[in-house]
Formats: sequence, structure tokens, C-alpha cells
Amino acid sequence: MTAPSSTDTVFVFVHGAWHGSAQWAATRRALAGLGAASTAIDLPGHGFDAPLPSGYLQPGQPGLLTEKSALATVTMDDSTQAVLDALRQARHHRRVVLVAHSAGGAPASLAAERAPELVDEIVYLSAFVPAARPRFFDYLDAPEHSAARGRGLNLGDPGELGAVRINPLSQDPAYVEELRQTHYHDTPPHRFDRWRRALTPDLPLAIPTTPVVVTPDRWGRVPRTFVRCADDRALPVAVQDLMIAEADRAMPANPFTVRTLPGSHSPFAARPHELAAALLA
Repeated sequence: MTAPSSTDTVFVFVHGAWHGSAQWAATRRALAGLGAASTAIDLPGHGFDAPLPSGYLQPGQPGLLTEKSALATVTMDDSTQAVLDALRQARHHRRVVLVAHSAGGAPASLAAERAPELVDEIVYLSAFVPAARPRFFDYLDAPEHSAARGRGLNLGDPGELGAVRINPLSQDPAYVEELRQTHYHDTPPHRFDRWRRALTPDLPLAIPTTPVVVTPDRWGRVPRTFVRCADDRALPVAVQDLMIAEADRAMPANPFTVRTLPGSHSPFAARPHELAAALLA
């Protein structure tokens, strides 16, 4: 039996915190040039239709530190359902590859646990893997994460806001530079400025805090690849390697295939053609 070609494959992209389906556009164009189909989703509360804090676009951004997020009621089940809907629409392809970035690893993993028959492979792009620790925050508290940048980007009290809030439209040069250094340090400055303005400020608190339980007979049976980002300053490579190692110990019958890309947490912005080639590899 021959291996599936790129024309048999559809990639289903799940973005990370504060992003949306548009972040994958350049990667999807590169994949199309290589003969592969793809689709990308907006998780609830993300993308260009995301609800914003009332003062976010106003001068001085009143209330940004204290106004409760409109996304406070968004649940992990809501986000998982969005992934499942996309997978069902893509199932007519011979091979479906689910690609998750960063915090998107949580709903993507739960979708694969609930419907492993819809997924032929999962690719974690510097993404949360819940096999050993069920919450994304569990890894952000690990000693391996101590070298991460960006701790000063979060605004207010996430518990009170119901969201992890950042300010992509900040007028503070130091804040903007920390955002760039954390997520986009290898993206040209003029492109970074456009990227950050497309981000949304709120990540529903349920995404990093809701436990995601996966099992060997369901999630564990799906072939999986981890694409490491070698100079990731948001989720350092030590944390990426910790998640890979712990998942392989928890599910030894089906270990990760591991690939490595140079550069930052956001290869879809800095090197989309390399990312597309790695996905097709």
C-alpha cells in the first residue's frame, strides 16, 4: 500500500491564545503550493469577530484592567466542539491531520480523545500536551518554564476577569517590545506591528485551567508529531521536551515523532514556508 500523497491530506489548524484562523494564512498558501488542502478555525472568542472589552479601542483604554471578559463563560467544551465540527467537515479526505499551536493543544487533544476516528495524525506546534499534566497552567508553573519571557504581559486578575488578558494595542514601547521578544522576536518589525494589531486581548480562562484527560485507547492511539521551536521564548524548549518525555512515558506504545524548527514561538509568522515543509515531511 502506498503512503498518502499531499493531495490526499487536509490539515485542520487550531490557533493558540489571542490569535485566530488568519494567523495560518501564509502557511496555508505554502501548503496549497505543495498540493495540500487545509482549513483553519476560530476558537470561540477569537478571530476578527471576537468580543472586546468595551474600552479596548478607546483612548486610554478605560476599564481594561478590571472589566470582566465577555469570554468568561466560554468553556473547554465550547472550544472542543469547534474543533470537532471542523474535523467532521474534513473527514471526506483520505487523511486528516490536526495541527495545534500553543494553548490550542488543549481543545485539540480533547477533540482527539472524544473522536479519535476523525483524526489520522495530531501535530503539536510548540503546543500543550495533556498526557501527563492535565492543565496548561501545570506546565507554566514547572521549573523548566522559569526562563520564559512575557510574565509582565498579563493584565489584571485572570480569576476576576475570567480571561488571561493582554494588550496588543498598548502604547507603551517597553510593553510592545516585550510582546515582540516573547512571541515574535524573529519576525521583521514592520510585520510584527501588523501581527500584534490583529491579536485579540482575551484568552478564555477555561482554556489553560480546565483539566484535559486523555486515555491510551483513544487519544493515545492517534499518531502524533511534536514540532519543537528551538528558540521559543514563550514556551521554552525545555518545557516542550518535558511535555514530549512525559507523554511518551504515559503512552509508551505510541511515542511522539519529533521535528525541530529554528526560531520563535510563531513560525507561522516568521517562516511559514519552512513550517509547511515540516508539516508535509
